[in-house]
Amino acid sequence: MPRLLVVLALLFGVAVFSVAPAGAQPPLETAIFSGGCFWSMQHDLKPIPGVVATEVGYTGGHVDHPDYEQVSSETTGHLESVKVTFDPAKLTYAQLVEHYWRRIDPTDAGGAFCDRGASYHSAIFVNSPQQRQVAEASRDVLNNGRFKGRVVTQIRDAATFWPAESYHQDYADKNPFNYHLYREGCGKDSRIRQIWGKEAFN
Repeated sequence: MPRLLVVLALLFGVAVFSVAPAGAQPPLETAIFSGGCFWSMQHDLKPIPGVVATEVGYTGGHVDHPDYEQVSSETTGHLESVKVTFDPAKLTYAQLVEHYWRRIDPTDAGGAFCDRGASYHSAIFVNSPQQRQVAEASRDVLNNGRFKGRVVTQIRDAATFWPAESYHQDYADKNPFNYHLYREGCGKDSRIRQIWGKEAFN
């Protein structure tokens, strides 16, 4: 605070507030989502306007520094997940959560599409009470409306996020042909459109 303002505040007892410089941007924020194969979650969340970066990894379990083979064995408690860094000036957390819903089947308790097992379960890992409030309110809207109490997506406190191996990062971009074959065979797009209709992937 400029020295003159401090002096004026002391002399006249006026409240002086610090004002952020014009054009100052809020800090970037992070969110963590699970929704099946992390290749697909990263592929689907990365292009959303306001998303700055994405990283695939493992979270929610009890094993430190897990690798893909361990998580796939369904013995670690970890879920394949995506950490999303976003600009809240362009994309609010509430908007990001809405985008997330329309890229998963929130009623599937056994995994996601062709990928079965607990490591593919859908979950929102919240970083703060504010994120939890937003995520729970959004889930409740779906439960009270479209899905009539059938939403099984978990809302959990964020735990350590362990980045996945380098070959998993941006897999769809690095291996477009193989990824296309996987996605078509898994039937994700058709299921999402069946569930969400015109709202799918919006």
